[in-house]
Amino acid sequence: MSSNKAIFSPIKLGNHNLNHRVVMAPLTRFRSTLEAVPTDIMAEHYKQRSTEGGLLITEATFITRLAGGYKQAPGIYTKEQIEAWKKVTAAVHEKKATIFMQLWHIGRAGANRLNPNNEQVVSASEITISGNHMLMAGPYDKPHALTIDEIKAIVQDYRQAALNAIEAGFDGVEIHSANGYLLDQFINTNSNKRTDIYGGNIANRTRFALEVLEAVVEAVGPERAAIRFSPGGQFQDMGDETTVETWSYLTSEIQARFPTLSYIHFIESRGNMFVENHVNTADTLSPYRAIWKGPFIVASGFSTARNHAIDIAEKTGDLVAFGRAFIANPDLVERLRNGWELNKYDRNTFYTHDGVGYIDYPYYNESK
Repeated sequence: MSSNKAIFSPIKLGNHNLNHRVVMAPLTRFRSTLEAVPTDIMAEHYKQRSTEGGLLITEATFITRLAGGYKQAPGIYTKEQIEAWKKVTAAVHEKKATIFMQLWHIGRAGANRLNPNNEQVVSASEITISGNHMLMAGPYDKPHALTIDEIKAIVQDYRQAALNAIEAGFDGVEIHSANGYLLDQFINTNSNKRTDIYGGNIANRTRFALEVLEAVVEAVGPERAAIRFSPGGQFQDMGDETTVETWSYLTSEIQARFPTLSYIHFIESRGNMFVENHVNTADTLSPYRAIWKGPFIVASGFSTARNHAIDIAEKTGDLVAFGRAFIANPDLVERLRNGWELNKYDRNTFYTHDGVGYIDYPYYNESK
């Protein structure tokens, strides 16, 4: 039994009092319609994984039609999408849980042919991701380097998406500034070779992310805003020459400017979600934990390292985000609390489009 552990102790996050620190991580699952509208099975999926006083973070959600064209990933830029998301938030709130929407622009990780008029993908610089595209045949497209005016427009797109999320009933929003997507492409030296105010030194490379955060905070309030980072991550050709200095600066700026931000969410760079049975026991996040005084969520690799997750929370007070384990275990919180065996996840159904491997995993008491 782990019920007396820190991971099951309450914590205040924004305006919400959580009963435990087990967080459902953002998980792209492609269960929306082709128009990026959430579906009824998505409402059921999130409801199943809701617990009283628990926190769920939605799958990454496109802020505009040009923010990314992955088929059947959701958006938050049309009235139809906002109305459909209301079913999700209502289902989660019925179980007295808290839910934040993760806001997404994928930049150069997209594809020209997935944009409505074949518009060129965008990034910090004209640097293409190496190798073949993760989701389709052929290499990645060369991106257009955003102009300053275009950057300012995207900042406003994030602001409007945050307002749309609140209209849809969300308790807050998490800005996706990790994993090699647009904001991360500006932060990392590998992908940002600009010579203007958005390139070069750390303050310039982090400017875009902080401007987005400022716009979102002004729109919805700091207690309904959060951001996610992946310092040292190498996914999608990321790499930075001064990792600790770069993300320490970001964290310090947030602490100074937005001390009442709901939380900061950090991905542990050594966790590997693509390797089966990889057990992550690293902790490279202590520099940022020492700076940020608010709620700190840690993610990556905990689905296959249950004891490490409980230990991290015990030592640090962190909230811990679980991905794959939450996919296969709608009652993950109770399984962790009681030390019950976990269902095994089926990677073959992660990115399909129906309810199989999505809303049909059994609860512990049902399976026993």
